[in-house]
Amino acid sequence: MDEKTGRRIAATRIARRMTQQQLADAALISLSTLRKAEQGARPITDRTLEAVAGALGVQADVLTGQQRPRTDSRVHAAIPAIRTAIDAYDLPDDGPVRPLPALHQAVEGMTRLRLASQYTRIAETAPPLLAELTRAIQDRDGGRRRQAATLLTAATRAADAVAYKAGYYDLSARMVELMRWAARQADDPLVEATAAYVRTETFFASRNLAPGLRALELALDQLPELTTVSARAAAGALHMRAAVVAARLTEAPACVAEHMAAARRLAAEVPEGVYAGTAFGPASVHAHEVSVAVELGDAARAVEVAAQPVGLDDLPAERRSHHHIEVARARLWLGLRDEAFDSLQEARRTAPQHVREHPYVRDILVTLLRLHVSPPHALVAFAEWARAI
Repeated sequence: MDEKTGRRIAATRIARRMTQQQLADAALISLSTLRKAEQGARPITDRTLEAVAGALGVQADVLTGQQRPRTDSRVHAAIPAIRTAIDAYDLPDDGPVRPLPALHQAVEGMTRLRLASQYTRIAETAPPLLAELTRAIQDRDGGRRRQAATLLTAATRAADAVAYKAGYYDLSARMVELMRWAARQADDPLVEATAAYVRTETFFASRNLAPGLRALELALDQLPELTTVSARAAAGALHMRAAVVAARLTEAPACVAEHMAAARRLAAEVPEGVYAGTAFGPASVHAHEVSVAVELGDAARAVEVAAQPVGLDDLPAERRSHHHIEVARARLWLGLRDEAFDSLQEARRTAPQHVREHPYVRDILVTLLRLHVSPPHALVAFAEWARAI
């Protein structure tokens, strides 16, 4: 059992307002065993874990952080259909294909849902649209084929958001590869830049960040001259993400500064907006300044930047929600537990599905619970809603 499991046991016990002795008695284990388990100081057998979970009224996989998908979740229920839709992306069936304007409208709708973190609606509408776009990309007319490829890239990105947020990292990796394939068919460097941006998720999931940073820098090198707003926005987004990746690579602080400086320069020339499905502009760069400070472990800097009077209202809901989660992490590290919970509540008001699927949220909630002797009802209810306990 790892230390995180011990922290979840302690957090759930505190949320249930049980002492260690009461939980040990209810689980029929010794107080010493429970104390060492909560500290992560000794392994716990499956039998003991089940006993502790039963005494707490939860499933054992909640305590280990490996909650199984809920059978009543429409997102999880739709995953097999998404898999089927992309299995034969290069060998589509002979089904119908709507005209490109209609497909463009459908994909724009999917993108809006992604930016608003409406994962359930994406999951339910993605399979037939993905299947239709894999048929459309077979068009013999080069112009129509390239347009269909651009649309397939954007639709796959929306569906990938569902797979990644729900923890289906194998499916997410497959969808990233489909995005890259479709982007090459589009023959548009800005579409390929979008695929490179999203590809970073694969490296985040595997925690293999060095090649992720190289991939972003290669994508920057391959961009055309930044003579248009869209090109500058694409470059700025890649720089923002490269800065976050470099910040997680503790050996690359100079690289962090270089990428953030480049993003700031480009943001000064680009109004805040969504470009090729990615938000970029001054407010987006501001939010990434906070993320970079958090990744570098500089909580004071993160809170200082977050307090600057920069309007975030123009950002998509998902990005605003993520910003509030990052601020919550920083506030927690500074010992500002009430303020940290305030940030989580703001994140939830902004994009509830995004918050519920975010692993950092569960970690923050577990820590907040452990910091209380008698946690407030609102905190316990939030933790239960987020499946942190």
